[in-house]
Parts: sequence; C-alpha cells; structure tokens
Amino acid sequence: MKALIRLAAQSAWNRRFVLSLVVLSIALSTLLLLGIARLRDDVRKNFAQSVSGTDLIVGARTGSVQLLLYSVFRIGGATNNIQWSSVQSLAELPGVDWVVPISLGDSHRGFPVVATTGDYFRRFRYGDAQPLALAGGRAFDDALADSKGSNGSNRSSSPDGSKEAKGLPPDLFGVVLGADVAASLGYRIGDKVVLSHGDGALAANDHADKPFHVIGVMQRTGTPVDRSLHISLAAMEAIHLDWVAGAPIPGQAVSLDALAGQDLTPHQVTAALVGLKRRTAVFSTQRRINDFPGEPLMAILPGVALDELWDVVALGERSLTLMSAMVAAVSLCGLVAVILAGLNERRRELAILRAVGANPVRIFSLLAVEGMLVTVCGVVLGAALCLLLIAGLGPWVQLRFGIGLSAGLPSADQWQLLGLITALGWAASLLPGLRAYALSLSDGLSPKV
Repeated sequence: MKALIRLAAQSAWNRRFVLSLVVLSIALSTLLLLGIARLRDDVRKNFAQSVSGTDLIVGARTGSVQLLLYSVFRIGGATNNIQWSSVQSLAELPGVDWVVPISLGDSHRGFPVVATTGDYFRRFRYGDAQPLALAGGRAFDDALADSKGSNGSNRSSSPDGSKEAKGLPPDLFGVVLGADVAASLGYRIGDKVVLSHGDGALAANDHADKPFHVIGVMQRTGTPVDRSLHISLAAMEAIHLDWVAGAPIPGQAVSLDALAGQDLTPHQVTAALVGLKRRTAVFSTQRRINDFPGEPLMAILPGVALDELWDVVALGERSLTLMSAMVAAVSLCGLVAVILAGLNERRRELAILRAVGANPVRIFSLLAVEGMLVTVCGVVLGAALCLLLIAGLGPWVQLRFGIGLSAGLPSADQWQLLGLITALGWAASLLPGLRAYALSLSDGLSPKV
C-alpha cells in the first residue's frame, strides 16, 4: 500500500501544474462551504448570547421577531412606543423583579444610541449570564429623580472641563460608549460627542446645541452593546424638548441654561427588558402584559423569538449552502475531467505498468489513490485558508459588523462536512479509475494518435 501511495504521489507530482489548479478549485469550494457553515454557527452563537437573564421583552404590539430585532439587536425600528406610565405599571406586576426601559431612535456616525437607566448596567446580562463591565470611566446615574433641575447657581463640570447648564445633574449629558464605538471612532474619556436624530443622514438633524461628553467605555462583549452609545432617559428627553414629529421646532430652541427647571421624565420609551423573581411565572406574567388594559402591549420570550428568527432566515441559509454545494460539485467535476483528459496521455504509462505485472485492479487503485490525494490536499488547504481568513479578518468583522468569529477547530458538524467533501472527491476519482481499468494492454502499447 505504501508503494502504491508513493507511486501515486510521484505520478501526481509529474503533473503538478494541472493538478495544482484542481487542488486550488477544491480548496476554494471547501473554503466557501466551511466558511458559510462557520459563519452561520458564529452568527447564531452571537445572537443567542446577545441577551441573557432577561425573561421578557415588552414593547408595542408588533411581530415578535421585529420586537426582538430592534430592542436587542438595534435592527429596524419600532412601529410605536409605549407610555412611561405603562412601564411604571409593569414594575408593579406580581412576580416582576426589575424593569429596564430603553429608548431608541437617535444615532452617532452610524452607531445607534440607547437611552436607558442606570439599572441597565446592573441588570443586563449576556453570554453565560455575564454582567456588563466598564473598561474605563463610569456609568451614568439615574438622572430621572433629579432631572427637574433646580435654580441654584452652581454649575456642574464635565470631565473635559466644559461647563454645563445651571442646576442640571452632572451626568445628564454623559455618554457611555460600547467597545466597538470607542475603537472605531477613537474616542476617549472626556471627548465631545454630537448625537443625530434618526440615522444622521442629514446634518440638520444633529443635536449640536446639546453636545455630550464621554464618561465611560464598556468592555467588549461581542454583542450589540459594543456598537451602541448609552445615554440616560433624561438626556434623551432633554435633547428632544424642542423637537416634534422628528423635526426641530423653528424658533423654539431650548438652550442648555433653559433646561434648568424642566421636567425631563420621559413620556414614552421604545421597549422594556423585564426580569422576574421566578422563571416559573414567565407565562402568567406574559399573559398579564399581553392583556394590559392601559394600552396594547406585547411581551415576548427572547429564546422563543430567536427560534422564530432562525425559521425566517432558514431559506437564505439553505440557499447559500446550496450555492456552495454547487461550487463544490463543479470543482469535483473538474477533478474528474482533468484525470480523464490525462488518461489519453498516460495510456502508454499505464500499459507499461500492466506489462511489468500490474493488474487492472492495481491500475484502478493507483488512480483512485491519486484522486484521493488531490482531494485531501484541496480540503486541507481550504480548511487552512478558512482558519487564516477568520483569524485575520475576525477583528475587522467584529468592528464593522458586530459579529464575533471564532478561529478554533471545526465543530462536529463541520468535521462531517469536510469528511463528506473528501468522500465525494474520492468517489469522483473512481470514474477515471474505471476507465483505466477497461483499457487493454495492446491499446496502451499502440495508442491511436
């Protein structure tokens, strides 16, 4: 067997230029198949780890997938908001341990802004129930209790030395950055940040009259938190006092000094994250919220909504896998075509092997082993390229798209995929072997030209 493998390797080496193209073709198809499989698994893992410890997500009546996407993943937008009084009523429901409201709609240079309370940093969990942590600076305190500023003469100072309006909480215009935001934009503690209304496509929608300053930077989590800017609900209310229907009111701008004495308690929020005292009460609490008398609300279980999301995107996943499989099939057809095309040139070589004692089975085995070697080389090269690309582009993908890619060894399913490609390549190489098996000795010694 060793002699046969050595002979097949030497024969392949003599035709290394042509076979190297086949190896490259198989490597690229393996890269595509394995890359899509790993990307799918990593995306699912990232989505599943984006929120942990939150029993219910509450928002206005809409689809469960839509509510999950805009409240957790900052994708899309809410069809409606929920009243602040409803959020307060949620906290009073039996079995509810905590409620963290969030308000969305603003952005900064393409990154979403999340307005919330200080409980967000204490209650929110991701991954295996890991808490949020700061890489530097501090988180803002709840400004709602003191947001109805006083008329005192003291001015609060921001970390960069600038003065804020009289009587306002010191962290009212403080912003806590996610790790990707700070890394991408190069912000540090004390830097000024100007938020934009909506997606920030129009410069007229900037809240330039009420700039924020960076007071903290979050540690990396591998979740949408990394790509978000966090401000207080009072700050969200403050920058929109002179706005209506998504546009500033002409001639009625509210200056920083005029904010003192204003009630900055929010009127509406986008959604609320709810934690329960006992998980066994999740369905009864969900029914209470869905039947809420004050306004039409909807409560979803994050895990159930994620399963629905995968059902929605399953067709796209299957389409990508099918395209990759077609590329792999073309590559294996190329392997068969190259070996078959080379048989005519190798007929004398095979006939000489027959003349020195090699039987047809031996010739068949030689070509089968040669096809296996080419396939294995292509699969190994493709898997290595996939690992190198993930390791090299992983940080960029994390920063640009918020998707954490793991450069570890393939999973059990991915090993099965690599084995399937190898088996199909070996099966494809049997066809040229059968053709060589049928060639007669005299046909090889006197080949037709």
